[in-house]
Amino acid sequence: MNSKQLYRVGLVIAAATVAASCSQEIPPHLRPLSKEAMHLLGTKGMSPRNDIFVRIFKTESELEVWKRRDDGYFHHFKTYPICNWSGKLGPKFKQGDKQSPEGFYTVSRGQMNPKSSFHLSFNLGFPNAYDRALGRTGDFLMVHGDCRSAGCYAMTDALVEEIYALAREAFDGGQRKFQVHSFPFRMTAENMKRHRRHGAYNFWRQLKEGYDYFEVARKLPTIQMCGQRYLVNTRFVAGARKLDAAAPCPPYIKLPVERYTPPENQELAEHVVVPGRKVRNLAREQSTSEKVRYAKRPLNTRPAETRLGLTRAQSPWFRLGSDGRSATSAFKQ
Repeated sequence: MNSKQLYRVGLVIAAATVAASCSQEIPPHLRPLSKEAMHLLGTKGMSPRNDIFVRIFKTESELEVWKRRDDGYFHHFKTYPICNWSGKLGPKFKQGDKQSPEGFYTVSRGQMNPKSSFHLSFNLGFPNAYDRALGRTGDFLMVHGDCRSAGCYAMTDALVEEIYALAREAFDGGQRKFQVHSFPFRMTAENMKRHRRHGAYNFWRQLKEGYDYFEVARKLPTIQMCGQRYLVNTRFVAGARKLDAAAPCPPYIKLPVERYTPPENQELAEHVVVPGRKVRNLAREQSTSEKVRYAKRPLNTRPAETRLGLTRAQSPWFRLGSDGRSATSAFKQ
């Protein structure tokens, strides 16, 4: 065999080796958790196969993953940046409104999509029974990759791979469904007060019950749907029954909430917040919206200094007279 033939054989072998290595590449939905993620799980006393729970916050553009430890309580694993979501604060109403949903949803293994057009995804299950009772429509509302959204919550590909793997491992460990609670914002008393005039406020009060329960108990609340509303942490007087989300609720009582108290000797685990891109910034968007609305106001409805062509520094409305009276009064005199 001459040198040219040896060279050709070498090329064939090299090509075959490359092809074999490519064919052995692990597809995204089967990739194992990273060493960093496994180390963090171990540090926090969690197993990859423990149950998971997901919370989403629109305003903050954040998705939290919680894991249940052997003590029966859920503990924070990571907070991930949501790269993009669409619409505005408030629930989704109809197909095509491009609203990302808010509410209480569950995800089973069958809702996981390893062949998503957006890298990987899982279906939130919108509309649920509550949404349907209110006539809300839409489908294929996902958490997925690719950082593009038309009603979904879009992550970067790398981050959705890790979240997908956490869900996959939990299913393999025996969890049948995991809950996803999607909120407009962190539902503190201060934030609720700030948004008290919003049209969705009464709906958000229902969501806040679920938020508050988990914050206190570190366990998942029971969520029931009847009377076109969510019932959180309740028991029906006549016992368990099949509910119709559109029909009136049967008599029920609110159950007490057991507050979670961490053991005294338990070290506080690091609260991990993953850095990353967030396309949506509601504070910036609202500020820009206010400026646009102001610019569109008729001239005669704007402040007088604007109509007179004065800057704020030049305006007598923003200076006091020598007698301490407002310059507005002095100006009029």
